[in-house]
Amino acid sequence: MKRHILITGGAGFIGSHVVRRFVTRYPDYRIVNFDLLTYAGNLANLSDVEQAPNYTFVRGDICDAEAVGEVFRRYAIDGVIHLAAESHVDRSIRDPFTFARTNVLGTLTLLHAAREAWQGAWAGKRFYHISTDEVYGALGFGDEPFNEGTRYDPHSPYSASKASSDHFVRAFHDTYGLPTVVTNCSNNYGPYQFPEKLIPLLVNNIRLERPLPVYGRGENVRDWLHVEDHARAIDLIFHEGRNGETYNIGGGNEWRNIDLVRLIVRTTDRLLGRPEGASERLITYVTDRAGHDLRYAIDFSKLRRELGWEPAFRFEEGIEQTVRWYLENREWMERITSGEYEHYYEQMYGNR
Repeated sequence: MKRHILITGGAGFIGSHVVRRFVTRYPDYRIVNFDLLTYAGNLANLSDVEQAPNYTFVRGDICDAEAVGEVFRRYAIDGVIHLAAESHVDRSIRDPFTFARTNVLGTLTLLHAAREAWQGAWAGKRFYHISTDEVYGALGFGDEPFNEGTRYDPHSPYSASKASSDHFVRAFHDTYGLPTVVTNCSNNYGPYQFPEKLIPLLVNNIRLERPLPVYGRGENVRDWLHVEDHARAIDLIFHEGRNGETYNIGGGNEWRNIDLVRLIVRTTDRLLGRPEGASERLITYVTDRAGHDLRYAIDFSKLRRELGWEPAFRFEEGIEQTVRWYLENREWMERITSGEYEHYYEQMYGNR
């Protein structure tokens, strides 16, 4: 094999799209998917590539130094794409310690393993850390979008844990010379997203005629990026980005939450054969999230200028594709919402 790439969190939403892209586009790469299969990890996301000769799945915890070190040794890892993370803000508010363990100590464990395995022979090596725009804090209406020089100002336990992990990655580059790159992306959407996140939750609730929860008055603004555009950017940056650099990845596509909810309602109603907008009656305003950031927006001009990347999906077309996928893959959704997939993994791999 030409390369031996470790992708952490490859059974998750973004990770599964990255794994699929690398497995199919680079048959001369060995792709090792290292995932603990927590509630958000689902091997069904990769059923179409699980038999590929260049794909290997290893169940493991990124905080387990022995297990991580063994993967580096057994598979001669020369590149890491680190996606494994706890990522749901509401869960981080309820349980910040899990987020600190996974996102900070897990990243540190991987960094240490890479340094130990590569021993200063940095040529052809890369440690690529995927982060979030939430580390930058919040923007007001009219503020310029986040760029790579924006001061960190995390407001939730989730964003604080990701900010800390970003700092460790840069510290390993500056202190030890580890060849690293960091990217910070905006909100992702697309197929295979765990249904605690806004878009799949809305589609499923509309189908089942359940309430559509909206925080506050729905005035918060997010920049939306199709997951396949994100995977394409990760591929490009992994191969062509400069060591020690940070690149922001955004969709250039800001929507107020309430406007997005109404778009999802109209699209889902139409695809279900209902009158468009009929399900707006299900919109339910709920108490706002603690520390809820008002607006995120990403300036990705550095990535465009240096590597020529642009998002390919028009948002309305991407939403149509995404809603259609969730409606056509009800068995996938039902296995997740029922918890059936977790019981299967417990039987197959043992309790976590």
